[in-house]
Amino acid sequence: MRVLVGDIGGTKTGLAVAEVAGDAVRLSHAARYPSRDYGDLTALVRRYLDDTGVQCDAGSFAVAGPVVDGRSRTTNLPWSLDAAELAQGLGFQQAFLLNDLEAVAWGVPALAPDDLAEIQAGEPGGVGNACVVAAGTGLGEAGLFWDGQCHHAFATEGGHTDFAPADEREFALLGHLQQRFGRVSWERVVSGMGIANVYDFLVAWHRAEEHPPAVAAALAGNGDVGAAVAQCAAEGLHPCTEAMELFARLYGREAGNMALKLLALGGVYLGGGIAPKNLDLLRAGGFLEGFLDKGRMRGLMERMPVQVILSQQVPLLGAARFVGR
Repeated sequence: MRVLVGDIGGTKTGLAVAEVAGDAVRLSHAARYPSRDYGDLTALVRRYLDDTGVQCDAGSFAVAGPVVDGRSRTTNLPWSLDAAELAQGLGFQQAFLLNDLEAVAWGVPALAPDDLAEIQAGEPGGVGNACVVAAGTGLGEAGLFWDGQCHHAFATEGGHTDFAPADEREFALLGHLQQRFGRVSWERVVSGMGIANVYDFLVAWHRAEEHPPAVAAALAGNGDVGAAVAQCAAEGLHPCTEAMELFARLYGREAGNMALKLLALGGVYLGGGIAPKNLDLLRAGGFLEGFLDKGRMRGLMERMPVQVILSQQVPLLGAARFVGR
């Protein structure tokens, strides 16, 4: 079956044609479109079909946010999506919507060894449940249930659970963010905006009077503060270095929380855009210190393989595998 697959983002929507054979997925005719140039997903997909001339039997689309009964409202776009309406409007036999992190989880078995970077080797030959924890614009989390023969992916909204501090500095971070936001979720500290929030806290904590130039420019121009902090940390500029070190430790702590809840002996996969760009940071020690810091469960955590997903196509791979599940 030829399936049109999509990864719907607030800025760009990626589309491709997928052919599925077991865990293997072959993608062709990949293209990306500015999401906000179109009034709805149907119009965007029609443009793609006109541009490529391809014909497909079904469509499968990964979308940020909850999907309930084949319907979803996109988080960062003014679109209301309905799978049945999409199928009818595009002339497909079927159309599917799934959460974007669920799509990543479905895509994990289709990844090649070169699509992954190791953070912790874990126990050789380990099998069992697995999970995906993805820090990017937000914090997404998904699980993979192991039935004894294969994995079955499922969505969660675990990134929105309550942030729990572990020491004096983190309690101060929690108090700082409570003043701004009221309730504080893990997404407030483990994401792109989380990096900016952690940096803002440390500036206040240290009573710093000046920002590194790149951060100052991002703050003045309403730019990507998190990316600027990461850039300045790579240059060794304080307090950006401390902000990224604390971010890595917090990322490890929450990835460990998810892994412990799901008993993820089959693997922990770090998705999203931040991890592939900061491999040296994640391998420096702070991430694993946070991940393994589970008291009596430390030995169990050491058995879990931890890997970073390098491929940007994994949501498309997962959207394709979801159809043939």
